[in-house]
This record gives sequence, C-alpha cells and structure tokens, in this order.
Amino acid sequence: MAQNTPDDTLALLTRLSQKPGVQSTLVLARDTGAIVRTSGLISKSASANPNSTLPASSETSADNYTNTRKEGGIHNAEDVASMVWSFLTAAGDLVDGLDTEDEVKLLRLRTKKNELVIVPDSKYILVVIHDTPPA
Repeated sequence: MAQNTPDDTLALLTRLSQKPGVQSTLVLARDTGAIVRTSGLISKSASANPNSTLPASSETSADNYTNTRKEGGIHNAEDVASMVWSFLTAAGDLVDGLDTEDEVKLLRLRTKKNELVIVPDSKYILVVIHDTPPA
C-alpha cells in the first residue's frame, strides 16, 4: 500500500473538514502527539497559530483557555490532542496484548454529542470530530 504524501494528507484533511457535521479536525505527530494542524478547535494560547506545532498538553485547567465551552463537550485543541493521544496509546497497548504483530488502523468513538474518528498513520494521527447523527 502506498504511503500518503503530506500534500495528500492535507487534501484529505481539507475535504473532511468541509463535510456537513464536521466540527473540527486535528493532525497530530505520531511520535509525540504534538499538534501539527488543527481546524475548528480553540488553542489555550490566544496568539497560537492554528497551523503551528503545539505540544499535546496533559494539563487541563478551565482558566488557561479562552473562547471555549467550559460546560461539557470538547474544550480546546491541546486537551483533545492529549486525550486522543492517551486513547490511542491505550488502544495500542490492548492490540499489542492480543497480537504483537498487529496494529491499530482506525478508532471510532461515538458519544451522545460527538463522534471521533481517529486514523493513525506512520507519521501522523488524523482526528475528525463531528456531530453524532440523530438516532
């Protein structure tokens, strides 16, 4: 199977972010979980460029960010990146426990309000967050 080039990944991200119901997208570095690119999520840093590389933070404090929902839901890019990184790491540990020669290819998490689709690649982790369709 051919590897995606950065241009292919960017084109895919652009297409996905324009689909109906998509709230936000994230591209994380596979090795560190650092944010490579984001759309639709607010950063904790008011001056942060949404296309810059920001570390995935494990610290969560409602006072450290602005213009975000504080009551339930998804709060900011750093928090989401940190949670996705933890979720992917735990899923990877589970798969390794089942078969050390296997790997995670797709994670899909659906809640009442949102659905997260997480696609790990060799260099990046693509995350798409969209509204959960009505039942």
